[in-house]
Amino acid sequence: MSLAFDLSQAAPAIVAALPKTPLLGLTRVELAEALGAVGVPERERKMRVAQLWHWIYFQGAQSFDVMLNVSKVLRATLADHYTLARPDVVTEQVSKDGTRKWLVRLAPNKLDRTAGGLGSEVEIVYIPENDRGTLCISSQVGCTLSCAFCHTGTQKLVRNLSSAEIVAQLVVARDRLGDYPGLTAPTDGLIPGEGSRAVSNIVFMGMGEPLYNFDAVREAVGVISDGDGLTVSRRRITVSTAGVVPQIGPLGRDAGPMLAISLHAVRDDLRDVLVPLNKKYPLAELLAACRDYPGASNARRITFEYVMLKGINDSAAEARELVRLLKGIPAKINLIPFNPWPGTTYECSDWEAIESFSDIVFNAGYASPVRTPRGRDILAACGQLKSETEKLRARAQWAVDDEA
Repeated sequence: MSLAFDLSQAAPAIVAALPKTPLLGLTRVELAEALGAVGVPERERKMRVAQLWHWIYFQGAQSFDVMLNVSKVLRATLADHYTLARPDVVTEQVSKDGTRKWLVRLAPNKLDRTAGGLGSEVEIVYIPENDRGTLCISSQVGCTLSCAFCHTGTQKLVRNLSSAEIVAQLVVARDRLGDYPGLTAPTDGLIPGEGSRAVSNIVFMGMGEPLYNFDAVREAVGVISDGDGLTVSRRRITVSTAGVVPQIGPLGRDAGPMLAISLHAVRDDLRDVLVPLNKKYPLAELLAACRDYPGASNARRITFEYVMLKGINDSAAEARELVRLLKGIPAKINLIPFNPWPGTTYECSDWEAIESFSDIVFNAGYASPVRTPRGRDILAACGQLKSETEKLRARAQWAVDDEA
């Protein structure tokens, strides 16, 4: 049985005062600028940035008061101008398999199309296993790609997330999972054992196309992988793209995460339907960019994601063509049983077809794990994410209209 908790509170129709500037999610350069803005001398900033970095990202501090190696005067100044507040957790759902999904509300942004002062919402999914915990985070509010089989793609793009908003998703998850010193982990689901971080892996596979928000994703990867703070290795950070070819090389050079490609078809005519971005960047261009991806090797293989759709892309001939297309690319293939969602016309391939497809790929020398569906009962599985943004905003607008 899955559980759901509504953690929202009624938002005011009018925001009375401008909120304080959040420090959570900022880069070292941005923290230095924030310190300079409140009068911290330049000669002190590097030291002060290191202190704040440790408290914000390693300790998970939610108040300046706990920063005991920072002077009382500076703590008071910081508290007057800045905040360490997190995005609001509106709902939390816990699947029967331990998967968690949080709907979080971001601080209002000038680009948000909101009702009654509400900020945009995104969804975050945590997938626990015995030896690791994977957090699936979002890079945009909504999506522009309209992939035919993907529920997330049915929500229109609202805006890009800032790098700080991307980083904040990891911080929220660590708060909720007790993954900071002094916090207690929940006991109602599977959390990795003592001695390991609850969140050990990050995948940019939530809402949005990460490479259409390249600068923010690059900065967020830098903050998340910093060894003095959140300390998630770049080898444990995977950025998934539907194939924004011009940004694949720069991603490897400038950010250095693992790369995943949402492939899903081995012919341009079919991929044009399933992943419409293919019309702009067809398979030949996409695979050439993968062959040139900086750092790709047998130790740093590119993951190709392939959703299994009954009677659409799951034949033995397509498995053999997939092997041919990937020749020369250090790769593994994730076969993803299709996760149904309300209104879809697609069906998941029969298990026999998935096994046959996997055997062909495996026998050609490629790892071809079949991804175990997780969180289906709370619509948290791959391709199922779609924020409750529209419903919540409609609810808020009705309230405003009723009061008018």
